[in-house]
Amino acid sequence: MTVVQNVELTLDQKKQAAETWFRELRDNICAAFEAIENDFEGHGNAPAGRFERTAWERDTEDGSEGGGGVMSVMKGRIFEKVGVNISTVSGAFSEEFAKSIRGAEDDPHFFATGISLVAHMHSPKVPAVHMNTRFIATTKSWFGGGADLNAPMPDADETAQFHSAFQAACDKADPDYYARYKKWCDEYFYIKHRNRARGEGGIFYDHLDTGDWGADFAFTQDVGRAFLDIYPKIVRAKADLSWSDAEREAQLEYRGYYAEFNLVYDRGTIFGLKTGGNIDAILMSLPPEAKWP
Repeated sequence: MTVVQNVELTLDQKKQAAETWFRELRDNICAAFEAIENDFEGHGNAPAGRFERTAWERDTEDGSEGGGGVMSVMKGRIFEKVGVNISTVSGAFSEEFAKSIRGAEDDPHFFATGISLVAHMHSPKVPAVHMNTRFIATTKSWFGGGADLNAPMPDADETAQFHSAFQAACDKADPDYYARYKKWCDEYFYIKHRNRARGEGGIFYDHLDTGDWGADFAFTQDVGRAFLDIYPKIVRAKADLSWSDAEREAQLEYRGYYAEFNLVYDRGTIFGLKTGGNIDAILMSLPPEAKWP
């Protein structure tokens, strides 16, 4: 999708453009992941995975809130569990929660649309990953999101490739973005009670509102395209490697830390629960199996 330059869009047009892009990105990511499942035929004698889509609606008895989304979840021979969810919701924040949201202090009404993805892999040698981008409007509007790599068995070259892809997206928009958003990611995805990072980082941004909506939207699109380009390559590079029982155990323990962060600190989880989102979609990020030492 290309935003027409030098044309002032209405807020409703901006909302529609963002929602359409997130839906298109979902379709492209799901197709890329299903292609991986197809190309590793016979892996573990399991059939190729396919996404199952479940629509959900959000409303209240008086009709004051609405919207919904679609969960797309696949359990396959390479992807142990991957969810690619989109949602578009509107309504009003609770009085208490509104105080913590930009632009909602005096008027609690909001609109939010976005995509959220988490992939947990069968192989401990293939990193898990998280990606989300979103557009939110209250009395103000902004973009946010990012992506981060979560490897039970970190690989320096793999991590460098991941970061390079997102640095290119950042540099295209603003040479200051990458250093700023990498640091933000490192600080945000930190498990304070464990005194450790959740993973190998990436980028994280929020409240992106430079005054040029088209540029901010273009950057958010490039973040999605960067993910779509780099992560399938990372998966394909290691999907056929064998692993040991000890490596699998280490992966399950690592997943426990991942789950702790998402349940204790993650803003997306809190936002979804506070705004009456679909519980299964909100908790889609949790791994299918995990262990604690």
